[in-house]
Amino acid sequence: MDWYSDAININYFNFKGRARRKEYWMFVLIDTAIIVSLYLAILYFSDLYSRDFNAIGFVLTVFFVIYIIVTFIPSLSVTVRRLHDTGRSGWWLLALLIPFGGIIIFVFSCLDSHPGDNRFGPNPKTNHPVAP
Repeated sequence: MDWYSDAININYFNFKGRARRKEYWMFVLIDTAIIVSLYLAILYFSDLYSRDFNAIGFVLTVFFVIYIIVTFIPSLSVTVRRLHDTGRSGWWLLALLIPFGGIIIFVFSCLDSHPGDNRFGPNPKTNHPVAP
């Protein structure tokens, strides 16, 4: 859960540096689990074909929309940092705007880190001592 909380709390607007595969995929896993859970709860507590007002379904829907809005920027930032880790610019994220662009980003996200340091920073897999 630390990978997810770090992406939300520490790296919310951090588009610089690199993100390991583990950081990226743990964020994606937890984010997807929360989204699917909320969506299933909305479906369970709401009858989409009913004209009756359902307070629980409404509250869950509002919470779902707020969650999507709050996690949009961290999702972008962790994806950009993952692209940086593979040696690619964050501008590759624009590939999502073309058909099958998601497949390109998926493949890049699965690739191993660029070995050693690259133009986006040191390799996050290696332990670099922090200067005092």
